[in-house]
Amino acid sequence: MNFLLHGNKVPKDFRKQIVDFINEIKEKNIRTLYTKSFYEYFQKSIITHNNEKIITINSSNIGNHKIDYIICFGGDGTILNAATLVQDKEIPIVGINTGRLGFLATISKNQLSSLLKNLIEKKYKVSNRSLLNIESEEHLIDIPFALNEISFCSKENTSMINIKVYLNDEYLNMYWADGLIISTPTGSTGYSLSCGGPIVMPESNNFIITPIAPHNLNVRPLVISDKNVVKIEIADLTSRKFLLSMDSRNQYIKNSSSIKIKKASYCIKLVEIESINYSKTLREKLLWGLDRRNYEIQE
Repeated sequence: MNFLLHGNKVPKDFRKQIVDFINEIKEKNIRTLYTKSFYEYFQKSIITHNNEKIITINSSNIGNHKIDYIICFGGDGTILNAATLVQDKEIPIVGINTGRLGFLATISKNQLSSLLKNLIEKKYKVSNRSLLNIESEEHLIDIPFALNEISFCSKENTSMINIKVYLNDEYLNMYWADGLIISTPTGSTGYSLSCGGPIVMPESNNFIITPIAPHNLNVRPLVISDKNVVKIEIADLTSRKFLLSMDSRNQYIKNSSSIKIKKASYCIKLVEIESINYSKTLREKLLWGLDRRNYEIQE
């Protein structure tokens, strides 16, 4: 079995638990690889055994190694970064939450002690998360997919922009807004939610189109089938530049750009241990469970 460990800085009070986890992996004779950022942060604490060769992984050489799991220490941003490593290889990602909210990194540090046993015995389920694939004839996009969302906004000022949207080449609407978000179900609890978009269960076959501060209040978020091909045209008449963001990876695009967005042919696999489900995550992260009436009814 081969593990790839990934992450950046973690809270100091959690550092020892991670080091203990690494040592436990080595005692089980599990081959351990590291991303460069993880190894640089933990290298003074990592003990090598039997002249073990340290191997660091990046997006260019990950395909040269057999990897059974990517173990991520961090928040949702760390998971999104891990997705850029995995891309179409569909390596399961295990997210240990050392951040704050954690809709994607759902395993708490208190569950770390039992995690290795669950992985070895395969006591978990895999959630397949759809991706947005992006195509453009005018722009070269290095990593042309997003797990959470793709958004469009003005780069140079806070003025509204005009965005034409087509579904399967049929005109949908001209959005007059600060920007536009195309979200996956996974991303429905992110940027889209903060702009008034709905929460969509993660394995639903949908995308969400959410305007950012629309000028017309009748324009609302729209849930569509993920079988649609969404075409975006920046119809602004000025010469300013615009910002295309894919899970916070930013790229500038020019006026009159045409972008096509569709469901990717591959997915990202997130490992969920048996005691965790999405409904529970929603209750805990959005504090739904704090409504005292829930407990009164149960009593």
